[in-house]
Amino acid sequence: EGRKPEDCADFRRVLERDDIDVVINGTPDHWHTLVNLGCARAGKDVYAEKPLTLTIDEGRRLVSAVRKSGIVLQTGTQQRSSQRFRLACELVRNQRIGKLREANVWLPAGLREGPFKTAAVPEELNWDFWQGPAAAHEYVPERCHRTFRFWYEYSGGTMTDWGAHHNDIAYWAIGLLAPRTVSSRILAEPILGGYTTFSEYEVNYVYENGVRLNIRTTRDDSIYGAKVNAEGQRNGIRFEGENGWIWVNRDQIKASDPEILKAPLPDGAIRLYESKNHTENFFDCVRSRQAPVCDVETGHRSATMCHLGAISMRTGRTLSWDAQAERFTGDFASEGNAYLAREMRKPYDYSFVA
Repeated sequence: EGRKPEDCADFRRVLERDDIDVVINGTPDHWHTLVNLGCARAGKDVYAEKPLTLTIDEGRRLVSAVRKSGIVLQTGTQQRSSQRFRLACELVRNQRIGKLREANVWLPAGLREGPFKTAAVPEELNWDFWQGPAAAHEYVPERCHRTFRFWYEYSGGTMTDWGAHHNDIAYWAIGLLAPRTVSSRILAEPILGGYTTFSEYEVNYVYENGVRLNIRTTRDDSIYGAKVNAEGQRNGIRFEGENGWIWVNRDQIKASDPEILKAPLPDGAIRLYESKNHTENFFDCVRSRQAPVCDVETGHRSATMCHLGAISMRTGRTLSWDAQAERFTGDFASEGNAYLAREMRKPYDYSFVA
């Protein structure tokens, strides 16, 4: 109503207020879980930007806290509220292209730059608080703000950034809880003293039913959405079935036969949660107390798929995943399980929002 927003240096002061019911959590990834946990404990509904978590362990803790509190949490994977993406997933689920054999996801390649120099901390920035639960480092401008996504201390590169969108759609279409195995190949090593996340890679998942999910990077699209090479490989998802294919991204949906997209689904077909506007769906659920299109469990499982790929890249291993126990098993399990949680720098551990 025309009021100037109030500045607040510590989000906990916001959560203490009785006149605030809903929180929009758009912090850097390494702060997502602590803010969301604080919302759950304060009874505030929260629109939680993607990726929902920095680690798989954070996700299970968050699911438990949200379920216990009864708050509404919407994960900010807004492609679930796009008619185009929902249609693609429903067509795949109903075998409009025949039995699904594989899904191929293309993500924009990440940044590969460095080495970087330290600098004086800007007067307006509390660098210690910004780093929060992550390990403390000297201030480097490239560690902060928009490019924080390319440091494993704070994020997971494009695997958890764009992957939180496109991998999520593949997950929605495949319809299984998690892959059984994950493997990877690094196509470009980070520069010493620069960004630490891998910029170019391939990640391959295999599900219990034999479906394969392949994730690749492309340099033809920018991480910021622009087309670098208009004739090159676009970011998006291609589903390959026994009888055809479907391609979908934010610009278009195409199929091997146009009738695949045109013919209506029959009565009794599998239908997915319909949301036409992600933010509107969240506020509708705040009022109704129903589950939103990407609730905490869905957001956690979707983020887990991205984290599995990042862990395979960081270990250099083919890993087996137990989706029920949420642990790696078999060969190299201990190496993979070492990445399920992170050491949190005090005082910014879980007690910070207790």
